[in-house]
Amino acid sequence: MTAESRPELEAFIHRRIDEAEGISFAEYMGHCLYHPDYGYYIAPRERIGKGGDFFTSTSVHSAFGRLICRQLEQMWQLLGKGDFTIAEQGAGEGHLCLDILAAAAEDHPEFYQSLSYCLVEISPDNRQRQANLLGAHHDRVRWSTLPELDGMEGCFLTNELVDAFPVHLVEMKDGRLQEVFVIDRDGGFGEELRPLSTLSIQEYFNGLGITLAEGSRAEINLEAPRWMAEVGSLLRRGFVITVDYGYPAAELYAPWRNRGTLMCYCRHTSSEDPYRMAGCQDITAHIDFTALEQAGGKQGLEPLFFGAQYRFLMGLGFVEVLLEMQARTTDENQARALRMTLKNLIMPDGGMGETFKVLVQGKGVGSVSLLCQRSIREIPLPMAGMF
Repeated sequence: MTAESRPELEAFIHRRIDEAEGISFAEYMGHCLYHPDYGYYIAPRERIGKGGDFFTSTSVHSAFGRLICRQLEQMWQLLGKGDFTIAEQGAGEGHLCLDILAAAAEDHPEFYQSLSYCLVEISPDNRQRQANLLGAHHDRVRWSTLPELDGMEGCFLTNELVDAFPVHLVEMKDGRLQEVFVIDRDGGFGEELRPLSTLSIQEYFNGLGITLAEGSRAEINLEAPRWMAEVGSLLRRGFVITVDYGYPAAELYAPWRNRGTLMCYCRHTSSEDPYRMAGCQDITAHIDFTALEQAGGKQGLEPLFFGAQYRFLMGLGFVEVLLEMQARTTDENQARALRMTLKNLIMPDGGMGETFKVLVQGKGVGSVSLLCQRSIREIPLPMAGMF
């Protein structure tokens, strides 16, 4: 086996195709990412950072976690400063958890003593990496399943989780919504349009009031609203922070975005071909934040903030944190490198600051004013010349 193929996984998928006479793209993507032995997110592999396949905000700098810690500490205060659970699902190697806990221990010791950080992780390899990384905070960290979080008070946090849920691929052809199925073709994988595998797909669009234009292709993440509904039902009181790339439904399914958003990543190279390197490349699609808001609303989750990552981080005091970090170094070259690194977190125009969106929801918290809700005009800190 090479880094570019997992023949055991390909053979398994071909058997499934033979048994079912074709499988939905959602099933294909699920096997590629989550097969219990060979899936991209299950098998041991370095995925994040310079030696992996892609960068995330947590891999850019620890300031991302420090800023989120500020918001979490305020949420803890708003809930009465009692026991506070932070539940993070899909935490990768655990770097965001580490950065949040380190910031809490250093800057907010009372909050640190009140919190329990719960990791929801399906990958044995990631669980071991997390345990190794978080040893210094072993008394604050535990692992659990989603159902075990029932009745929690605190904050449910995810960073680039939902975009990796398997999606159905659909196409409007001859005035009918049809679904992409994966079939055998010349020893590899091919596509075939068929009737929808589930009525839930049409109901999804009906609920959004959206009809695709003729010839348009799109991804439908049915798992995302189900997941949000489960999170909302488990949370007794508190908040949900979802960081990911995506759009509101009207923008995600706009007529001009007629080929969808599906992308694949391997060794920092992107492609639009999900049928190569099965199990060895990430497969993602932008998420529909409207569907998440609607699903959460049915479980009592009220939207408190939605916007680009740069707005979220600026509200949390990005400039203040940058100035504090700069003050700790007397080397101008190091200070300049720090500024340029942190710039990646907030730059709009196609950078992380604009590509990533943040949705914050609350349940049973009443009318609250969160740090992240502050507009840039409300933050009296210098910006000119910083970068």
